[in-house]
Order: sequence, then C-alpha cells, then structure tokens
Amino acid sequence: MFDDLDVFAAVVEHSSLNRASRQLNLSQPALSRKISKLEERLGVALFNRYGKRLELTEVGRLTYSYALEQRQQRSKFLEALSKYKEGEPKLVTLGASLTSLQTTLPPLVNAYMEKYPTAELKLITGRTHEIVSSVSEGKSDIGLIASSIQEPGLRCISLFEDQLRLVVSEHHPLNQSSKLTMDDLSRLPMILFSKGTWYRRLTDDLFQRCGIDPDVRMEIDSFEAIVRLLPTVNVAALLPKSYLRPQLLNGGGLVSLHIKELEQTQRTTCLIYRDDGSLSTAARSLVQVTEEMFLTEREK
Repeated sequence: MFDDLDVFAAVVEHSSLNRASRQLNLSQPALSRKISKLEERLGVALFNRYGKRLELTEVGRLTYSYALEQRQQRSKFLEALSKYKEGEPKLVTLGASLTSLQTTLPPLVNAYMEKYPTAELKLITGRTHEIVSSVSEGKSDIGLIASSIQEPGLRCISLFEDQLRLVVSEHHPLNQSSKLTMDDLSRLPMILFSKGTWYRRLTDDLFQRCGIDPDVRMEIDSFEAIVRLLPTVNVAALLPKSYLRPQLLNGGGLVSLHIKELEQTQRTTCLIYRDDGSLSTAARSLVQVTEEMFLTEREK
C-alpha cells in the first residue's frame, strides 16, 4: 500500500494523471489502475472526477497528509540506515567539566563536526569527580577533565598542560611593568572564579603559599563573563592559558601577563573513556579526532 500512497501523492502534486504518469514513468492506464486499487483498499473515493480534472475529496486530503508523513518517516529511516551501513558516527555522549566546557570543548566540537557533519553530540556537564563517575557508569561515552587520574577500568590520555595567567585590560597599570611578581597581586582589585571550583581552590592555595591578600571585587563561574568585565571595571583576573586564544585577547583589548610563580599552577587536561572495548563507532571517532587535534599540536 505504501507504494500506492507514493503514486497517489505524485498525482496530487502534479494535479494531473498525465503529468504524474510521465514523472513516474508509468502509462496513464497503469497509473489509473493503481489509484483505483488504493481506493478499493481504503473503501473510499480519493478524488472527485470531472472529466480529466481531479479534485481531492475530504478523505483524499487526509490521505495525502498521511502519505507525506510516511514519505518523511521513510526518508529519515533510510538516512539513518545508510549511516549505519557506512559506519558513520551517529550519537556520542560527552561529559565535560565546566572549565573544559569553556576552554577545550569549543575547538574540539568544531573539529569533530567539520569531519562528521551528521554526527550528534550529547553533552553532560559537572565537576571532575562527577564526570569520572559518569564515564565509569556508562552514562557518558567519553569525558574531558582538567586533571590526570588513575581510575580502575578507565583509560586516561593526557592532552595538554595548562596553567594560570594574569589577565588585565591593555590600559591597566600592570601592563606597563617590565617584570611582575606575586607581590604585585597583593591588594590588587580582582575578579576570581566562584568558590568551590577547582580554579578557585588552586588560586586560593597559591595566594596562601605566597602570602597574598587580593582585593576580591567579584566572584564569577564564567570565563566569558570575566573577560567581558575586565576592561569595564579595570580589574585583574587569573585565567587558564588554554582559554586565552589570540583572537580573544586582541579582539577584547586584553593582555596576558606572565608571573613565574604562576607556573606552579600547571594542570593536565585529559581525555577519559572505559578501556573495556565497549566504545561505539561514534565514540571511537571522537577519541580519534581529539587525539589528532591535541597530541599532534603537542608534538609540534
């Protein structure tokens, strides 16, 4: 019956048995028989016939809507089936910590979708320990975390090393200094990452070791919000080097300043996934793209 519905839809769309027969490569008598056969199966008349002119009945309009739905569903099914036959990635669930979401994920997603434009990504966010649990429990196929771990049943691949940098507006007084030390941060108006986050704990530990008491003006958990505020309120911030891409600095009137003690804040961003061989085609493809993107860059 579904083939007959396609034939019926073609007649409706061409408004003529003659034009539809040419498009379907069927003789007009054969086409007429198919329409009559469909009407017999349904037990209703689909057209009112006025000589050569056809006009849809009310049930004919209902049948045409159904025929379009069936055509769309069949098209989606055949497209999905084709992807599986070709081994093309479909759906992968990626877990990422908030910091990875803002620093590592955007260029990675761009690279992955450029190579596999029909793939689907589902993102789960959380703190590092939550992402580790999500991958271990199979809720996420792959995880991106801003730390190196040793967890039974998981493989952990180091992607790159990161560290904090001091970021200020290009008009900030510190930008005129030839050499900066941690002492320059004492009583310095700053925006810090929100309490409870890894970057805030890292910053607080650093300040405590160096005996620094900054003037905390704001606490925000968004890198983007921080960089937007820096030129406006003329304060400083400590942000991960991986987030400070040239286009962000140059386009936002910001500068990244080096302080030797900040090298102590180095941390490794890693890719994690189960090592039991259960990765789907989609997940394996994302792992491959991630390794190509970051490990190749590291070897340069």
